[in-house]
Amino acid sequence: MVIGKSDLKNIMEQHDLKPSKSLGQNFVVDPNTILKVIRAANIEKHQQILEIGPGLGSLTSQLSTTSKVVAIELDRYLIPALEEVLNHFGERENVEIIHQDAMKIDWKEFFSHRQGIWKMVANLPYNIATPLLVTLLENAPDIQSICVMVQLEVGERFAASPKSKAYGIPSVKAQYWAETKVLGKVSPNVFLPVPKVDSAILQIIRKPSPPEVNYTNFSSLIQTAFQHRRKMIRKSLSTLIPVSNFTIAEISPQSRPEELSVEDWVKLANTLEMAK
Repeated sequence: MVIGKSDLKNIMEQHDLKPSKSLGQNFVVDPNTILKVIRAANIEKHQQILEIGPGLGSLTSQLSTTSKVVAIELDRYLIPALEEVLNHFGERENVEIIHQDAMKIDWKEFFSHRQGIWKMVANLPYNIATPLLVTLLENAPDIQSICVMVQLEVGERFAASPKSKAYGIPSVKAQYWAETKVLGKVSPNVFLPVPKVDSAILQIIRKPSPPEVNYTNFSSLIQTAFQHRRKMIRKSLSTLIPVSNFTIAEISPQSRPEELSVEDWVKLANTLEMAK
């Protein structure tokens, strides 16, 4: 049975809970949206699920009926309510609840003793979505795919194409590691409290083998260039790369950072290795 809005409101009253603005909490309370996210995640029985920010467990409880779930929750006050929801609406024995800050986890160590095929499915707290997703792509190769609800603007950044306004550091880094796609918009009305912005379902599917590059060089070029996105890359990258390298990479030094594709950034970063 999918938990509904009235159930969640009752549980919040019983436990004297209020969503935390500082933690970016907006609980999903619409059963149709929960089921839509789970269908989009395309979970198979042998796959394990990582959920960050389970909140009151509306999504967790449904995930637990078919898969083993590791749910990481920072807000200790929510955990008793989460336990109650899982006992009544899910399969409590299928869920490992970890009280921790996901932004401080050593993901390589985390997965070193958690083998298997992993997917991440979550309604991510707004305030950590972008840095968390980039960190997981960079440091958690065990996660093969991600299906999350995020602020619409965040989803659009991750899926943005070159030469678009939304294209930036998260776009380039995410698309180096994975295929990204916004699967659809989500109305503010499916959340409690109701946010002032639209959300989106974002799908991220990790590439089996990303392009070969020194990732430190690649990342450094992107970070530096996009800090001055209105400047030509010849100027913004002048301290990092000789002008002759643009010719080697077959990239115009008059380009601005949002005009370069992931492949262009890889080619440019690889010219730094040639100079060694």
